[in-house]
Amino acid sequence: MRDEVERLWPEIQWIDNPELRESVTETWVRSMDRSPLDPRDLEEIPFTLLIPDCPATFMEHKRCVVHIARRSAEAMQEFLGHALPIDMDTVIAGAILADVGKVLEYEKVDGEARQSARGRALRHPFTGVAVALECGVPDEVCHIIAAHAGEGDLVKRTTEATIVHHADFMSYLPFKNLAV
Repeated sequence: MRDEVERLWPEIQWIDNPELRESVTETWVRSMDRSPLDPRDLEEIPFTLLIPDCPATFMEHKRCVVHIARRSAEAMQEFLGHALPIDMDTVIAGAILADVGKVLEYEKVDGEARQSARGRALRHPFTGVAVALECGVPDEVCHIIAAHAGEGDLVKRTTEATIVHHADFMSYLPFKNLAV
């Protein structure tokens, strides 16, 4: 499974801290081991079930979010770094892990992705944080997993969580708006 995770996520290598890189990798490995999905499914299933006939896959969306988050954080560091510290490893790790719980929220039935029983009971921010904590992911990264979606509107997001939240919605809202 580790080889598949590393194939899906070359961006994990962007994380400088070796312990964080390992805990992010292990979170994906453990989540995929528990998932009813196969790693290849992530390259086929839609990234959201909220948009009928969503044309973008899970991995297309997720990798886009990581790239948007990294580039946004770099621009913020360039222009605002003197006044606003940003931890790039935290941004990248949080963006990679933000939807890790979706592999426990989704299942495939007759070739179609749908929400699983677990997904109906627990949204992906909750399951994602649970697995990440098991794997030793630090609280500041778990905060991003917990706060990247609508649930995060109820807490004060860190700078890194704000970056990932907006990167996620930049890659989601255009599809949502096309579907209306």
